[in-house]
Amino acid sequence: MGKITGFMEIKRETPARRPVVERLRDWREYDLKMPEDKLRAQGARCMDCGIPFCHKGCPLGNIIPDWNDLVYRGRWQEAIERLHSTNNFPEFTGRVCPAPCEEACVLNINNAPVTIKLLEKNIIDHAWAEGWVTPRPPTRKTGKRVAVVGSGPSGLACAQQLGRAGHAVTLYERSDRAGGLLRYGIPDFKLEKRHVNRRLEQMRAEGVNVVTNCRVGFDLHADELRSKYDAVVLTMGATKPRDLPIPGRELKGVHFAMEFLPQQNRRNAGDAIDPAVSISAKDKKVVILGGGDTGSDCLGTSNRQGASVVYQYELLPMPPERRTAAMPWPDWPMILRTSTAHEEGVVRDWSINTSRFIGEHGVLKALEGVKLRWKQDNGRMVMEEVAGSKFILECELVLLALGFLGPEPDGIISQLGLKLDPRSNVLCANYMSSVPGVFAAGDTRRGQSLVVWAIWEGRECARAVDAWLMGESFLQASPEL
Repeated sequence: MGKITGFMEIKRETPARRPVVERLRDWREYDLKMPEDKLRAQGARCMDCGIPFCHKGCPLGNIIPDWNDLVYRGRWQEAIERLHSTNNFPEFTGRVCPAPCEEACVLNINNAPVTIKLLEKNIIDHAWAEGWVTPRPPTRKTGKRVAVVGSGPSGLACAQQLGRAGHAVTLYERSDRAGGLLRYGIPDFKLEKRHVNRRLEQMRAEGVNVVTNCRVGFDLHADELRSKYDAVVLTMGATKPRDLPIPGRELKGVHFAMEFLPQQNRRNAGDAIDPAVSISAKDKKVVILGGGDTGSDCLGTSNRQGASVVYQYELLPMPPERRTAAMPWPDWPMILRTSTAHEEGVVRDWSINTSRFIGEHGVLKALEGVKLRWKQDNGRMVMEEVAGSKFILECELVLLALGFLGPEPDGIISQLGLKLDPRSNVLCANYMSSVPGVFAAGDTRRGQSLVVWAIWEGRECARAVDAWLMGESFLQASPEL
């Protein structure tokens, strides 16, 4: 695959980014366009490695060496056909996926891995520009009706696959616009919403009916839903946030990340936010609790809103900069990662425990924290406070980005009486819940995870639904992992 000696001759190269000062003034994506000759050179670095471990790294099982080689040879239309065979929405994953495929690249053993994510994004962007991405309506109708509840990446993938199988699909979304976390979770500087809009246009042209402003389980009872459809798929995500129940949690100025982030996406879409509930970082000292992707999204958003300073604290210790013996290739390594948002300005610290929020007249004024020391205790990591390390940090806004605890149990889950697993996710066997004809996929079934996992789950669930309805399915199966 690629040029036989390309990996020895060509260095890894990624696109330049817009200057920090410039990109903090707007909400557009930060990467600059890379010339085609350089992209083809990056495709040439893909090795004839014998066993492409990038397949193992990618939850979708993308046939990565094939489209790397096709980019190298300038055969872009064949590249998008190969990419679309396993991934409905490569413009999403090519922008927001952390690229576990690159960590599993054979070249990554002792060199810089192939720029797989970069090539993926450019293949689909090239395909849209050339007009190669068009609606693919089904050639036959089955007469079966399916409801998909939740329009995030899992719901979109499931609905598109089921529609292409010939079923009449209705996609329900509780917000005013479809897209789930792609719409109201991921900031525009990482994923401009035009990418979501044109996929929805494609799906509507394929026959998928999209219903917004409908809270299934509240506006539409589960019994009514089941009476109207032959199958129901739950792809509502894992939207129950992990809280921090410490003194002062009730103070004005302490918010969940997912109270904060959607508001800015709405502003960018032209919506007016009620001043009574508006959350802004402008001219404020901001503290973000949580070091993951959601915390990074809060950081980039806070800086663009004009925060005076942003602190990001993580409970766990600072991870190593490189793989250790406990993180062997090709597994995903828990190493220190610096996002584009971190480049734009932040004070980061690790092993910090927040003990209370301090306020005056019901308004947040400061945070009290303490440094931690982590130790091994019979193979378990345990923490202890460092004596004399307690501190008070003045702040006007705290954003809780501590992860999620599964789908919200109220509404359709409780109405259907679905069984849950020990982590509060919908318990399934081959994507079917404990109630026949009701399926679940994505974060609703597996818990908080990546967009790439959500798309894979949506595709696999669609195949399970199709087989249950028709006795067999001709939808393409994803590679076994």
